[in-house]
Formats: sequence, structure tokens, C-alpha cells
Amino acid sequence: MVFGVAFFHAIVQERRKFGPLGWNVSYAFNDSDLNTSFTMLKIFLDEQDEVPWEALVYVTGIINYGGRVTDDQDRRCLITTLEKYYCPDNLNDDYFYSDSEIYRAPTYGDAQSYRDYIQSLPEEDAPEVFGLHDNANIAYQMQESNVMVEKVLSIQPRVGGGGGGLSPDEIVLEKSKQIKE
Repeated sequence: MVFGVAFFHAIVQERRKFGPLGWNVSYAFNDSDLNTSFTMLKIFLDEQDEVPWEALVYVTGIINYGGRVTDDQDRRCLITTLEKYYCPDNLNDDYFYSDSEIYRAPTYGDAQSYRDYIQSLPEEDAPEVFGLHDNANIAYQMQESNVMVEKVLSIQPRVGGGGGGLSPDEIVLEKSKQIKE
């Protein structure tokens, strides 16, 4: 269950990269949300004989993370995503977080077995793990390409007038010559 809430935290953090396909509003989820969720998970499990799934989803989704969420659709998305990780099936070894069966809660073991599992995960996460269609990656890549092209264009020298004018660098050089003379 600890791995599940940590994985959920990673999902809500990384989902931001998809812009409006991920969240309608950009949220500043942070480690305090995760730490509070760990604390509440421990309290609920220590004080209850059975796992209080609904209470865990409510406290983690509505209070801890949901306290930052202002859009109703985003809140719905957040809760639906959380329910994938806070559910009885998550305790089974054959429960997967995605259809590709790459992402799952690792089987019970020592700390090194968890590290090994995490190291075995792909470098580039497929959109499916975020609950998105594969086309979401296309939108993300186009967004990244546009940002890069805008940055390249912003550092290009500008040519004034109809193509025959001086660039800003040439203007500065010309002015420095005039001042020097």
C-alpha cells in the first residue's frame, strides 16, 4: 500500500507534463502531500482491524491532494486515479496498474527487491500509466517541440526592415564605432 500511494504521487506529478490533457489547471502537489498520506495510511492501518478503503481514498484524495484541486473534473480524475492504487486488488501479486502489465505493485520483499523493480521500469513512461491514450505523447512532443523552436527563434538575430537592415548585433557594433570615433 505504501508503494501504491508513492506511485500515485509520481503519477499526479508527472501527469502535469501533458498540460490540458493531464490537468485542466496546473497544481503544485509536493512531498508534504505524500508524507501526510503516508502518515494517515499508518494511522488508519494501526487503528483499524480491516483496511478502511473508503476512508483512505477520502482522506488522501479529497483532503490531502484534493485540497489543492480547484477544478471539479480534475478532482474527479484525481479520485479515479487514486482508486486504482487504494483498492483491495492492489494487495494481490497479479494486479497491474496498466494494461501493458509493466506497472504493478512489486511483490513483498526486502528494500533491494523494490529498488530492483523500480530500476527495471522503462526510462520513458507510456501515457497509459497516466490513464491517457498513446496520442497524448504526440501532443506532449508537439508542445515540447514548439517550446524549443520558440527558444531558438528568440535567440536568433533579428533582421530589421525588409531584409536589408542591420541586425541588433550589427547596430551595437556600428554605435560602438561611432562612439569610439
